Amino acid sequence: MWTVKALRTNSHGILSRNLLPLQRKSLSTGNGERVMAIRREDINVWERRAPIAPSHVAELAHKGIKVLVQPSTRRAYTMDEYERAGAVITEDLSPASLIIGVKAVPIDLLIPDKTYAFFSHTIKAQEANMPLLDAMLEKNIRIVDYEKMVDSKGQRVCAFGKFAGVGGMINILHGLGLRLLALGHHTPFMYLGATHNYKNSRAAKLAIYELGEDIKAGKLPAHFGPLSFVFTGSGNVSQGAQEMFQELPHIYVEPHELRKAIQSTDHRKLIGTVVSREDYLVPKAGGVFDAEEYDAHPDRYRSTFAEKVAPYMSVLVNGTYWAPSVPRLLTYDDARNILKTMQRSSAYDGCPSLPHRLLAICDISADNEGSLEFMTECTTIEYPFHLYNIKTGNSQIGMAGDGVLICSIDNLPAQLPREATDYFGKLLLPWLQEMIDSNATDSFEEQHHLSDTVRNAIITSNGLLTENYKYIAGLRKSQEEAKARALGPNVSVPIKQRVLLLGSGFTVAPCIEYLTRDKSLAVTVASDKISEAEAVAAMYRNTTPTLLDVTQSEEKLNKLIQQHDVVISLLPYSLHHVVAKSCITHKTNLLTASYVLPPIAELHQSAVDAGIAIVNELGLDPGIDHLLAMECFDDSKAEGAVIKYYRSFCGGLPAPEHADNPLRYKFSWSPRAGLLSVMNSAKYLWYGKCVEVQAGGALIEEIKPTDIFPGYRLECYPNRDSTKYGKLYDITTANTILRGTLRYEGYSTACLALYQLGMYSTIERTDLALAHELPWKQVLAKLVGKPDASDSELYSVVFEKVGKDPARMQAIKDLGLLSEEPILQQKSPLDTLCLYLTDKLAYKEGERDTVLLQHDIGVELPDKTQQNRRIDMICYGDPNGHSAMARTVGLPVAIATKMVLDGDLKATGVVLPLSREIYKPLLKRLKAEGIHSEMTTTVL
Repeated sequence: MWTVKALRTNSHGILSRNLLPLQRKSLSTGNGERVMAIRREDINVWERRAPIAPSHVAELAHKGIKVLVQPSTRRAYTMDEYERAGAVITEDLSPASLIIGVKAVPIDLLIPDKTYAFFSHTIKAQEANMPLLDAMLEKNIRIVDYEKMVDSKGQRVCAFGKFAGVGGMINILHGLGLRLLALGHHTPFMYLGATHNYKNSRAAKLAIYELGEDIKAGKLPAHFGPLSFVFTGSGNVSQGAQEMFQELPHIYVEPHELRKAIQSTDHRKLIGTVVSREDYLVPKAGGVFDAEEYDAHPDRYRSTFAEKVAPYMSVLVNGTYWAPSVPRLLTYDDARNILKTMQRSSAYDGCPSLPHRLLAICDISADNEGSLEFMTECTTIEYPFHLYNIKTGNSQIGMAGDGVLICSIDNLPAQLPREATDYFGKLLLPWLQEMIDSNATDSFEEQHHLSDTVRNAIITSNGLLTENYKYIAGLRKSQEEAKARALGPNVSVPIKQRVLLLGSGFTVAPCIEYLTRDKSLAVTVASDKISEAEAVAAMYRNTTPTLLDVTQSEEKLNKLIQQHDVVISLLPYSLHHVVAKSCITHKTNLLTASYVLPPIAELHQSAVDAGIAIVNELGLDPGIDHLLAMECFDDSKAEGAVIKYYRSFCGGLPAPEHADNPLRYKFSWSPRAGLLSVMNSAKYLWYGKCVEVQAGGALIEEIKPTDIFPGYRLECYPNRDSTKYGKLYDITTANTILRGTLRYEGYSTACLALYQLGMYSTIERTDLALAHELPWKQVLAKLVGKPDASDSELYSVVFEKVGKDPARMQAIKDLGLLSEEPILQQKSPLDTLCLYLTDKLAYKEGERDTVLLQHDIGVELPDKTQQNRRIDMICYGDPNGHSAMARTVGLPVAIATKMVLDGDLKATGVVLPLSREIYKPLLKRLKAEGIHSEMTTTVL
């Protein structure tokens, strides 16, 4: 029998965890006390910076300013260091008048009526951050944006720029080594690590100096010729990058001298070129560069960078500012011209020539579609490099293949967090006192104490955009109008790829919505319910409905598959093998969200032979659960850890406020699969013992209460065969492997009552006249063998059958099975119940659902330390949009489909999303869609 005591139980026998209470200092403030706060950064796992360092806190404390610091063990400076400097470590920041951070604050964590300071990334009406701007207006936030804090000359006074340059340069030298290796060359660059591998820039400089000694010794292939590095701009970013470059053997030349320099310089030296605006910007009407005219009218100028500089550079380090009216440094067309194949410069096959001179770009500006038009997506610290292929216009993670390496991390200083914090905090410190004295509830016009530097950086105040930033509203309107025009009927974009989507259920809409963001992609929705297909197709561009019954029209299925580049099957799992066989015949990739069952598994070799992928288990569970588990397993093993146990629980549920029925459950689709889940068999490993639960209802007895999400009253039960994941996940060292399903408390009570009354029976009964309507109590009387029973007799029989349990009896009453409510009888008790619950337990307008997922993973580190790594994911549906279940099933399969179409998913055969090459980009793109998790590590 399955028990839960090993997960640490409380006095009620419920799954629980012990949390140590945080010891806090008093937050009481005296009259007139000035209080500010440093919030913890939560935008991503790499953000370890703070806006000010402990040394700056000490200076503020010396001036009588109380500094609150939110607890965080991710921050590079420890809580102890801040506390020793005089800070108060506390979760509650509400006593502070000023709250400062580095990156944007999650909307739900904004405290109303406060002054905040951070990089808001709203001044260009960036679409992703407009909800944040709206929230700051709604919550009466006065926001000081560091990016707009400038002096009288327009120069920024608070910036991490130098360390963006330093970090970017180290990264691109590291990436250059990997890219050259993929091209067939071992070089000294291989010995340089990524920026975050160094404690500080001094340690990185030493490594770069040693790299330079190898270059000086002639250890770069001579047939390369000299490698040339072009730096755009002359500000902090460029200076930081050049500071690292200057540790290498080098010469500097003027931009106009670069062509000659690459032909005559020794390969044991690098060539550096700093390019300023006057070097490549020329008036369209002719003449020479005029800085004053350019600043006023940048649209009058064009860029000659592609002609004068780009053909002769090996590495571009881009730190130039860009705005929509400014000429681009390089366009798509420029890239095509630059990346032309070079003439062969080596006589040996084992010493290949470089494919083209330009090898790598470090775009420190990280402006998507900005000064580099083809840079459409920032990279990350975890995945710092993309390979941009000019032939396809696509980027892919990895080093091998055609194209140029791009590093475009948008938070580079986070790789040197302590130095960056010291540097930025020193610049910010002089401005903090006036910010502290700026009460967000007072009128902005009355803030006479503010300097121009701070005043002009305030974007919102008193629920309005300030005068300097009212233009943002106009920008937003223009963007919305442009988007509307783009969706209009007169816009024509050539269709390059076609997706056949089989099914029209609730998961289809978010899938189509994601795919059709690409205007060159068309979707055909094929369904045996044409009205559903037509309804969903009408919502999205380039989407066509068609009638198809897979079981009846093999010829049409084959024809449709032939006409499309990829197939998604969101049909019932029992039909996937039919579709898969046709896909193999026509050599077309197939993706599903369903489990790999034997009929699909048996097609593996056929799919391999056809050169296609049949990618399965791309939903929520299975799907996202795989991605998160494998990421943790692989990362843990990379640390040398051993997996000791794995427990996973997942559930799609109504939001707590809508769990208003005896099952505490609602259905977005047919209830049959959900109801039958408790009739399945189950098998799992529990502390070294293999436990099996027989099919047919025994699983109901296994349902146990759990508080793994303490804010929810939940139950859980084992799900299918968990033991197979020992091999699939390569965690055979684990002595516990359990995957389970979550439901709200009360579900097991209602399920057991229904089971005891025979409602789960799928056997056809002659006494249930098909399509004949009767009151529920008469149908139930027939099912319990008392068709002529009076009300009191029926109650007595039902009470007896549910074990004389009052709670179970109440569940049957509340479900309406003893009422006069009419029901159309179906062939079996289960079919009759399902038809009834389809309407009875459907989501009503305005109701939302939630998805809960948790992994508990035990690891043993090489030093024998035992840790529990808990991964939590909670998603809520949008009452006016897609449900959480629809998004967490529809989006993973849509994203994987794009990966297949873009050539980013190259596996063949029957494929699961268990490899790093698949799950990493999937998780990254899911996070961009708002589906993300949090991991908490506890030492046991």
